Amino acid sequence: MDKQYEQPNQQQPPHYQQRTYQQPYQQQSYYQPNYAQGQMPPRPDNYLVWAILSTIFCCLPFGIVSIVYSAKVDSLYTSGDYVGAQQAADNAKKWAWWSAISLVIITIVVIILAALLGYAGYVSNLD
Repeated sequence: MDKQYEQPNQQQPPHYQQRTYQQPYQQQSYYQPNYAQGQMPPRPDNYLVWAILSTIFCCLPFGIVSIVYSAKVDSLYTSGDYVGAQQAADNAKKWAWWSAISLVIITIVVIILAALLGYAGYVSNLD
């Protein structure tokens, strides 16, 4: 009964060797200084206060970016990524500064526009 279900002239598939592939890239290792046990670098300032103040009083989008970077500092430091924590702290500080600088620029532009519009209204009332 089994023979009637078999296919005639059925051949075995050829045996292929499995190729071994190398990874297309090597994972890069970033420079991370080695610290002895219990000897950690000082925790970088996360600039969270500056980030919050620049968000409230200055430019909202730049302040939010600053808050995001400042929130990363502590988690990177506790995970042992000291270089990443310092980079996040530098980015938080940079974005807080850009937020403050944008407030100054926007204020100057508004003052100039108000002066020009005021002068234009003054001149039109002279007629």
